[in-house]
Amino acid sequence: MAGLRERKKEQTRQRIAAVALRMFTERGFDEVTVNEIAEAAEVAKATLFAYFPTKESLALHGVGGDDLAGIVARRPADQTFLEALRAHHRAFAAGQIPEADLVALIARVRVIQDSPALQNAANGLLYQQRQALAQILANEYGPTAAALMAAQIAASLLTLQETYFQRLLAGASAKDAGRTLARDIELAFDLLEHGLIHAEGH
Repeated sequence: MAGLRERKKEQTRQRIAAVALRMFTERGFDEVTVNEIAEAAEVAKATLFAYFPTKESLALHGVGGDDLAGIVARRPADQTFLEALRAHHRAFAAGQIPEADLVALIARVRVIQDSPALQNAANGLLYQQRQALAQILANEYGPTAAALMAAQIAASLLTLQETYFQRLLAGASAKDAGRTLARDIELAFDLLEHGLIHAEGH
């Protein structure tokens, strides 16, 4: 029964997210109210907020970034934190996004780009992820070094995400965008691992 209950909860979450995305795409993020989304998704407003605590989280669903701190914290003992992050992003680039998910992703990115409020919310999420990563790294490297490392990693990953989305918005196929992303990931992590001086030799 627990499995069925979880499946139904996930279906409700996905339905709310899909309805919200459709409405945001048609009318713009700022023009749609939470009440309208709840009504169109046929759920109570309280139910909607149980799944998505803010209107912004509805729009950022699926593009809010990865749990960098969790990836680092759960890595095997014989793996460095950069190796764990590289492996995670390699796996993402190698995966094939289903066509329906790709269409939704592109629509979501467009909605975010068109709303300053959503861009600020996305930046806030990235800051939280960076802070969480710094806290994990601080146990091993101290607070100042950890903050600097987390900032470099977050900036690199944000650049990878932005260029990936730009290619998709420009009409690149998921396969081509993924192939280019895979090359960019190797470059980004080589630079993080070896530093900018290393790049001068290329």
